[in-house]
Amino acid sequence: MITETTSHYDHLEQMSVHDLLVNINREDQTVPLAVERAIPQLEALATQVTARMREGGRLFYIGAGTSGRLGVVDASECPPTYGVPHDLVVGLIAGGDGAIRKAVEFAEDDPEQAWKDLSAYKIEAVDTVVGIAASGRTPYVIGGLNAARAAGCLTGCIVCNPGSAVAAAAEFPVEVVTGPEFVTGSTRMKAGTAQKLALNMLSTTVMIQLGRVKGNKMVDMQLSNIKLQQRAARMVMEELNVSEETANDLLARFGNVRGAIDNHK
Repeated sequence: MITETTSHYDHLEQMSVHDLLVNINREDQTVPLAVERAIPQLEALATQVTARMREGGRLFYIGAGTSGRLGVVDASECPPTYGVPHDLVVGLIAGGDGAIRKAVEFAEDDPEQAWKDLSAYKIEAVDTVVGIAASGRTPYVIGGLNAARAAGCLTGCIVCNPGSAVAAAAEFPVEVVTGPEFVTGSTRMKAGTAQKLALNMLSTTVMIQLGRVKGNKMVDMQLSNIKLQQRAARMVMEELNVSEETANDLLARFGNVRGAIDNHK
């Protein structure tokens, strides 16, 4: 496992704060290049996910530890950003929601639990399951992907080692090979960054393909705070060439930027 191999650096405890930061940053700069090499795989997965979701399917992420948390983050940000239902993109983490804040020991070692977690959502063949695992060997993820695939679901994954068991279980694997971590085996670092970038790319591409962006604007975003209300008003003002008062009135009547623009006479 490349993610478990010894760091390029040693005697970290003897480094100055400056040197620690510089060397961590030096390693981090390799991550976008690793993601770039995986773009063909990401393209294949995003294309398939989009097709399934156009047919009414949902997108599920399954993972453990940092990987699971990143899936939960990506899923939880889709509704406010794109105005989609909360059950359209779902992040599941080994050990349940409590594991988002506090590690649940051995939760990732149960190969049957992920399918139980997915089944609680009445998962169907039109849905997609994407496993996230830096090592590519997490039993929770492998078991979930195998069960999902047997049930006819589309399966994909995001891993940071080549030739892993998780990748073998997925129809559309994405392998972002990030190499040794600055702190040996600490995959919350480069591997975690790579997974976050890949998830950003996947969900953003899918949402744009599903028509959730107009031009370059989040026209379906939820107006859940003052900052977003102000952003929405600016978007409506620019698009329709109307006053702030008129923009806010349209937003109040129609609920989001798309509705305000589409219903303006």
